[in-house]
Amino acid sequence: MRAVVYNGPRDVAVQDVPDAKIEKPTDVLVRITSTNICGSDLHMYEGRTDFPQGGVFGHENLGQVAEVGDAVDRVKVGNWVAIPFNIGCGFCRNCERGLSAFCLTTADRSVVPNMAGAAYGFADMGPYRGGQADLLRVPYGDYNCLKLPPDAEERQNDYVMLADIFPTGWHCTELAGLRPGESVVIYGAGPVGLMAAHAAMIKGACMVMVVDRHPDRLRLAGSIGALPIDDSKGSPVDQVMELTNGIGADRGCECVGYQAHDPEGTEHPNMTMNDLVKSVKFTGGIGVVGVYTPQDPAPQDPLYKQGEIVFDHGLFWFKGQTIGTGQCNVKAYNRQLRDLISTGRAKPSFIVSHELPLGEAPNAYQHFDARDEGWTKVILKPAA
Repeated sequence: MRAVVYNGPRDVAVQDVPDAKIEKPTDVLVRITSTNICGSDLHMYEGRTDFPQGGVFGHENLGQVAEVGDAVDRVKVGNWVAIPFNIGCGFCRNCERGLSAFCLTTADRSVVPNMAGAAYGFADMGPYRGGQADLLRVPYGDYNCLKLPPDAEERQNDYVMLADIFPTGWHCTELAGLRPGESVVIYGAGPVGLMAAHAAMIKGACMVMVVDRHPDRLRLAGSIGALPIDDSKGSPVDQVMELTNGIGADRGCECVGYQAHDPEGTEHPNMTMNDLVKSVKFTGGIGVVGVYTPQDPAPQDPLYKQGEIVFDHGLFWFKGQTIGTGQCNVKAYNRQLRDLISTGRAKPSFIVSHELPLGEAPNAYQHFDARDEGWTKVILKPAA
């Protein structure tokens, strides 16, 4: 089968690899028809993680079931399914508590002895191949496959967002504690930040502010009723304080991660975290879903080599704020969000800029990584 293979920093290629296949009776084999390039993929693409050469990218996947193992009961051949990027077992202590991002069964203990969590095509999260390919093996398929409504084939661009970014954006607002009628500031208007804004609008936030500097992304934020804030035009903290009458936002969302950088391009891994502490009111809540890693092989900031940042903990403590953080437990949200899409209440495909055949992946990675104008979200179509 064809797959997007990582050969080294900024070097991916579509190559033939051994076909994915049923390995255990609980497996499901899915023929991938839509698979997204994620901002998290760019950390790996740039060589800023220890993702192995020869590994296959792709953790935002949708397709049609091609084969099921003998122990699979609920999922049937021909079903259209969205596949959470988390690989959970469904029966460990964490999965039973709804914490599928921290599964104890599927984790790769070679990373750290007490590792929790696994994902497709993701650094340090197990030996599982990604789905930017023709086929994907889904372990514990009854648990991990979300069956989709009859309109799934026609609305793939919406439903594929259930694999990661729509639940992740929603999760960020949950971590922040957002309630109807509250204001929220979101740092980052990439796909996850835009999904956090979409979630906040659906949940009834009174004001949704989105900080970025890319005009195309800020336009998308404005298109759903959010207030765009261009941090290249002045301090985003000052702009938030002005919009909130000097009080600060009720809630804040970090959707950038450790490669945050200023308008001149210099990286500051602590930039958005400290701006959020300043932008959010006393006793406010902050949700963090932007990726932060335990180490960075090629840091611009020496301290971040070990995954550490200079954090304004004094002001954070003084303001009595709270922080929630970590990867999204997709299974906790994806059924409800599927139904929001099905009924037309949510339309996460508004961020999609490009639908391309799988063979165009290397070119798509280059454009998306460069943040070229108009490249806001790319969906690869292996069957095209």
